[in-house]
Amino acid sequence: MTKAPEKPSSTEKLSNARASMPIQDRQKLNELENQEWLDSLAFVMADAGDVRAAELLENLDHYAYFHGAPIQFKQNTPYINTIDVEHQPVYPGDIALELKMRNAIRWNAVAMVIRANKASDGIGGHLATYASSAELLEVGFNHFFRGHGAGASRDLIFFQGHASPGVYARSFLEGRLDEGRMNRFRRELSKDGEGLSSYPHPWLMPDYWEFPTVSMGLGPLQAIYQARFIKYLENRGLKEPGNSKVWAFLGDGEMDEPQSIGALRFAAYENLDNIVFVLNANLQRLDGPVRANSKVIQEFEALFRGAGWNVLKVVWDGKWDELLSKDYNGTIVKRFELLVDGESQRYAAFGGKELREKFFNTPELQALIDGWSDADLELLNRGGHDVNKIYAAYKAATEHTGSPTVVIARTIKGYGLGESAQARNVAHQVKKLDFGALKDLRDALKLPLNDDQVEHLEYYHPGADSPEVKYALERRAALGGAVPARVVDYVRPTVPGPEFYEEYAKGSGGRAVSTTMAMVQVISKLLRDKELGKLIVPIVPDEARTFGMDALVPRIGIYSPRGMTYTPVDSGSLMAYKESKDGQMLEEGITEDGAMASFIAAGTAYANHGVPTIPFYVYYSMFGMQRIGDLVWAAGDQRTKGFMVGATAGRTTLAGEGLQHQDGNSMLQAYVVPNLKVYDPAFAYEIAVIVEEGIREMYTEDQDVFYYVTVENENYVQPAMPHFDDPEKRAAVVSGIMKGMYRLLHGDVGAATASVKGKKAALLRAQLLASGPSMVAAQEAVELLKGYGVATDLWSVTSYKALHQDAVLTQRENMLHPAAQPKESFVAHQLSRENAPGVIVSVSDYVKLGADGLNGHIDRKIWTLGTDGYGRSEAREELRDFFEVDAKHIVVATLYALLRDGALEAGVVQKAITDFGIDPERLAPVFR
Repeated sequence: MTKAPEKPSSTEKLSNARASMPIQDRQKLNELENQEWLDSLAFVMADAGDVRAAELLENLDHYAYFHGAPIQFKQNTPYINTIDVEHQPVYPGDIALELKMRNAIRWNAVAMVIRANKASDGIGGHLATYASSAELLEVGFNHFFRGHGAGASRDLIFFQGHASPGVYARSFLEGRLDEGRMNRFRRELSKDGEGLSSYPHPWLMPDYWEFPTVSMGLGPLQAIYQARFIKYLENRGLKEPGNSKVWAFLGDGEMDEPQSIGALRFAAYENLDNIVFVLNANLQRLDGPVRANSKVIQEFEALFRGAGWNVLKVVWDGKWDELLSKDYNGTIVKRFELLVDGESQRYAAFGGKELREKFFNTPELQALIDGWSDADLELLNRGGHDVNKIYAAYKAATEHTGSPTVVIARTIKGYGLGESAQARNVAHQVKKLDFGALKDLRDALKLPLNDDQVEHLEYYHPGADSPEVKYALERRAALGGAVPARVVDYVRPTVPGPEFYEEYAKGSGGRAVSTTMAMVQVISKLLRDKELGKLIVPIVPDEARTFGMDALVPRIGIYSPRGMTYTPVDSGSLMAYKESKDGQMLEEGITEDGAMASFIAAGTAYANHGVPTIPFYVYYSMFGMQRIGDLVWAAGDQRTKGFMVGATAGRTTLAGEGLQHQDGNSMLQAYVVPNLKVYDPAFAYEIAVIVEEGIREMYTEDQDVFYYVTVENENYVQPAMPHFDDPEKRAAVVSGIMKGMYRLLHGDVGAATASVKGKKAALLRAQLLASGPSMVAAQEAVELLKGYGVATDLWSVTSYKALHQDAVLTQRENMLHPAAQPKESFVAHQLSRENAPGVIVSVSDYVKLGADGLNGHIDRKIWTLGTDGYGRSEAREELRDFFEVDAKHIVVATLYALLRDGALEAGVVQKAITDFGIDPERLAPVFR
């Protein structure tokens, strides 16, 4: 910044002279000076242009700052439209024809929802949101939203979820949806065909919706990371460069969700000029005003400008321009600044009379509307309902470069729905309109429907050959085809065969390795694959070093659109930090939400861009399901593919970290996502099999599933895969790994020495089920049990969810075919008395309920050990004793199971408790 000129020496004298003036003279002088400065600025703008005027103002600002003038920092511009009428482009469409289209769509959206609620009272649906956003959407549909035919420049659109009836109604006008489907709104299980889902759901309508958006807050966050992933694909050469935009339509109430604003600064830092937020500021949330006592639009402007966004406000419609053009003293603008949203809602609800009495409440304001009737005042509308204003903002947004843009449009919730809904606090909940309100709506929309048609809620379609429909289809054709539309078309990648996991099948050769490191090695090997390598997207939320992934950084680089503009402090070292424009790793910083949004973007690229990228999102397992569970659910809805890797998993494997970090819950939390496959492997070869088979299932077979795999940081020797050299038996092991369990070890069947209730010694048998980090203790328990005459088979259970789902499906099959020979589930067969004699005990590093779910699906009880309760800051051995999942507790549980099975006397169990020093009176860990 250049040095400001010195303050004139006469300034102090002039200031003293002004202070001595009578107050009336001082006010007149101030007004004269104000006018002189404004006249000077007006001359510069007329003679040299707006840019020069802005330059002068900036110089004045610097001067004032240098000399201590108390200038208040402002993040807001005046409460008027950002683009004035003089800079407003000519609207390119047929305004009259588009109005007819909007009117038809508005009616059909209302008719569809009310029909649904008449057929099934309480089925729900929303009228007010689309009513407020119809113009915002239609300007986009007719002039901006590019479909799949636009190729690399097609747009991704996050529709405001509650506005879905209007999107369906437009598809009806276009002929994409017939009347039958419209009548099945929210009735997807009807026998006469497919219905329409309540909100945007790709899982329910996989050829139509692309992004679920009604879990509010997730749409804005995901939109930002989708926009960033487009840049990532282009910079890495995986996608042809284009001019695509990500449009996100949001509600003003939605912005209170932390996720809505959590990535705003990130979008600006990444220079995401390919994203446009359209914020529908109808000033109302579900129950009432968003900010009744202030102006939420001004709040949003400050928020977005402060975050580095380009902000375009669309506040007032063209009718206000008539008043502004003759308001030489800025009287209306000053009145705008005094408005609060609660007051604005009254004007929208009560109309012209209220506006005359309460808004135009000074002689100066009243003079501006001299000769205007209340009907004239009714025409003073909000900018979000003026297609000219909206088009100007959208055009400016799509032409802006260097930063993201938000269009904040002021609308009326329930616009046009009459006194029962428009701008009322109850607008969001309105599902029905009475006959009178429907007739008023029909008349306002100027639709050729008679009263009988109105009463029966008939849809209005002007006909396939009508000017409206032809225009709609022509505009969509010019923009690349139908929107919304989900199209899956990608080249299936070649998946490595068994040779891929051969090195892992050989074991670690006596070297202690954690399964986290094994997973990183698998990812590293995939990155070297000639075909798959470029498609692998490693994602971490700032824990690459913790997970041993730092070795990947200098090799593949961390993605940064800026490249590396500095020399890192570890430059020259083998593990030097490396950022690059074509970097492959997404290192997201401390934001699990952001990293998960990246996972979704990468895992849906096969559908969104025809590029089957394979994300591996590696994170602290405890900071996964319980923190980002809503995003995981959204990932399932979007048919995301990829691997979520919960590292340092398990309640006891992460020594010293305490209850905030130690994960014993994620297996159960992951269970509830229907298409999420859940695995808790214990060995490196299991991980390799799961990854290889998972890639085949997701990307070659195109199954709509994704994977959650837990790995831990405890080092132990990784064994060889059983029967790797025998193709048939190896195939059985691979099948068992994927189905959920396989026998790792047959028990020693040597002579038993324990007594059986005083009778002759007999052989004691047990089946021990272990998974993940509990496997080491289970292996030790197998040896200890030999001392009690128990021959124990050890099973590796890789997925209790897979076992339970198969058992539930088998039970259902048998129930619905009672006369047929009952089928046997996989787990029931594996653990049948014939195949696996003796008692069954399971141990895992997770809550007991996971394994308990199998009880009732096999021919006897499973006795479960798990880690219910909070963690502790302790070493592993003490933690496992505390949670009663170490080898000695496994032994006691097995002996007790044998006691209850009638194979042992109580004294044997009691002796084991005493020998191991277990305190039977201590409080269970779940209660402390």
